[in-house]
Amino acid sequence: MNGPFPGVVAAIDCGTNSIRLYVARAESAGLVELHREMRIVRLGQGVDATGEFAAEALERVRVALDEYVTTAIGLGATRVRMVATSAARDVSNREAFLELTAAALGRITPGARAEVIAGTEEAELSYRGATAGLASADPVLVVDLGGGSTELVVGSGGTVAHAFSADIGCVRITERALHTDPPPPAEVAEATWHIDAALDGATAVVPLDGVRTWIGVAGTFTTLAALALGLDEYDPVRIHGARVPLGDLSVLCRRLVRMTAAERLALGPMHPGRADVIGGGALVALRLAERLAAVGVTELVVSEHDILDGIAMGLADADPAN
Repeated sequence: MNGPFPGVVAAIDCGTNSIRLYVARAESAGLVELHREMRIVRLGQGVDATGEFAAEALERVRVALDEYVTTAIGLGATRVRMVATSAARDVSNREAFLELTAAALGRITPGARAEVIAGTEEAELSYRGATAGLASADPVLVVDLGGGSTELVVGSGGTVAHAFSADIGCVRITERALHTDPPPPAEVAEATWHIDAALDGATAVVPLDGVRTWIGVAGTFTTLAALALGLDEYDPVRIHGARVPLGDLSVLCRRLVRMTAAERLALGPMHPGRADVIGGGALVALRLAERLAAVGVTELVVSEHDILDGIAMGLADADPAN
């Protein structure tokens, strides 16, 4: 990163399940992290069925975003970018969401509001953030497994070759098919059918043949890594760069799907807001692992750096005059 902006930037990512903040100081050598935070707000609550944001979900976002902006200002942020992803693309009351983001973000940059980005841009930002500073053999597949969508992007040498956003994620799959706690085999089979259909479409655009490194980002993958490492509590330092053999990953994913939400919640590194939906995410990870094992990939590499880092890098690189 050799951008001309020698200041503090704030990146905010609002997905289907969580809203996250990253504040960093831009220096000639790169970004220096000042603060990173995640909250479960479940913006996508019921969106798959109703086509609109629930009033209580919007209120959860408003409260979290207001506090994020206060934190960013306190750390000296003078430039902010907020992106909204899967849940915000097709809802009928999207403008209400954008208005509440403008009220908060305008405290840093007048006129700023959330940008509802396309899945391909989401994939490219995730790729840039995930691969920065992480040793990997090309071609690299980065998978950002979110609440409402899953982005797959393949690239080499830091350049994206193929990207696709699939409408599957831990919240969407749970609400669509996994209705019982724990889900019976029939519900797991239905969820698997939806996942496989989406992955068939994704891999028609993003070929897996030749992939040498699989990097997983976002909460499902980082939680899976924490569990695979046997951590008693979530530790981002140990999770970043962790390598999980695909055999171990498959066993873990199958176990999580069979567990109740209460049993998952009792696992040390499990975030309370993820326990009820990680079974859906685990199924997506499992079906991906099976496809990647078939083309010779042997492990999952987990990155704590993702779309937030990509957003912040873009802010730091941007010409201040624009």
